[in-house]
Amino acid sequence: MPAVALAAAVAAVAGTIGPDARWLSALGRSIVRLGALPHGIPYAAAPSGGWHNVPVLAELVFRGLQAGLGDRGLLGAQVVAAVAAVTLLQRDARRLGATDAGIAAAIVVLLVAGLLAFVGIRAQLFSLVLFPAVVMLLRSDEREPSRRVWLLVPLLALWSNLHGAALVGLGVALVYLGVSRARRRPLESAAIAGASALALCATPAFAGTPAYYADALTNEAARRGYGLWGPPSLSSGFDIALIAGAVVLLAGFVRAKPALWELTGAAALAALAAHASRNGIWLLLFLAPPAASGLRFAARPRAATVHCAALVLAAAAVAGFVRGPLEPGASRWLIVQAIAVAHGRPILAEPATAEQIAQAGGRVWISNPLDAFRKSDQRLYLDWLQGRASGDIALRGKVAVVVSHGSFVERRLVRDDRFSQVATDGRFGLFVSRPW
Repeated sequence: MPAVALAAAVAAVAGTIGPDARWLSALGRSIVRLGALPHGIPYAAAPSGGWHNVPVLAELVFRGLQAGLGDRGLLGAQVVAAVAAVTLLQRDARRLGATDAGIAAAIVVLLVAGLLAFVGIRAQLFSLVLFPAVVMLLRSDEREPSRRVWLLVPLLALWSNLHGAALVGLGVALVYLGVSRARRRPLESAAIAGASALALCATPAFAGTPAYYADALTNEAARRGYGLWGPPSLSSGFDIALIAGAVVLLAGFVRAKPALWELTGAAALAALAAHASRNGIWLLLFLAPPAASGLRFAARPRAATVHCAALVLAAAAVAGFVRGPLEPGASRWLIVQAIAVAHGRPILAEPATAEQIAQAGGRVWISNPLDAFRKSDQRLYLDWLQGRASGDIALRGKVAVVVSHGSFVERRLVRDDRFSQVATDGRFGLFVSRPW
């Protein structure tokens, strides 16, 4: 109970609307209004007609959450996802023989090391639940093989309609099926593997789903290691916590004497995390249940202390939800000013701010999902975001530009005599083109 309450409190109190969140609601609104999938990205001026829209269900869910409760609806979904994830991990750990103290220790390490995933409100919240569910199903089948393993197919089909990390879930499932289960039931394992791979294509894009995943994995941000796609860095406190937490959980994981497929899966997930820190959460979630069973503590807190802590954490979770999520982006006032100044023309803005503009009914040049646009436009946008001179071409024809104070793009804009700052909210500035 305290571990679940802690997860709820962390997600509710520190829950923050992150990049790669608001575009889902904006697209969901377009789908509802049109009664069909829009052609490309309707709120962006850059060409996007060939994009395969796969996470339609996530777009509709995010739209429904915001239409009903506003940003607080997204925060509520994040809290539910965090609680569900921890509940599944607890159940998996108990099946592996973990004690309450071991589970609590593993969950605390997980929440600290994976803090960004638990407080950053993004489409990833669906995967926080579905990844542990898939892994728990695989471990359950390893202990007692049964036809329940076929649940992989509908789980992966659902997951693919919600978030691209379904590809990670499929990879872990294939490791289990190929390294472990195939030795006992080769034909059935091969059939499950094939059906699971096909399940990822059970989306509105259908045959275009593989192209969606390929484009998502090879977009310009991923190629450059920009933003969420960047590798772990020792200059980031969050990444240092991620690395330290992974080491602690790995020690408990090894002590629990995992099966060969689990060692193989952990190695693959560690390689993914080394490539991009955003993938570190999958490694942590995979390691946590066995690590909990490998961690042993002689001392146990008193029941009264445990219950009191759970009540305090639950109260904090309620208070955090009532307050609402944190918003690191531009203020609503500045967004409205930018839309008014643009007069329907596309606004150039950083990713999270561009999503705010799109959700507010404005039009941007380019935004998330970045892989929906041409590679040439992706490169130009990234050049602009990174303050390269080659990115100044993106400013051509733009009436309004919104940038964060202290950013690379602001430093170049203040030296550009074609633009002048007309408004600021203390964190972001609105620049407009000078009349000539």
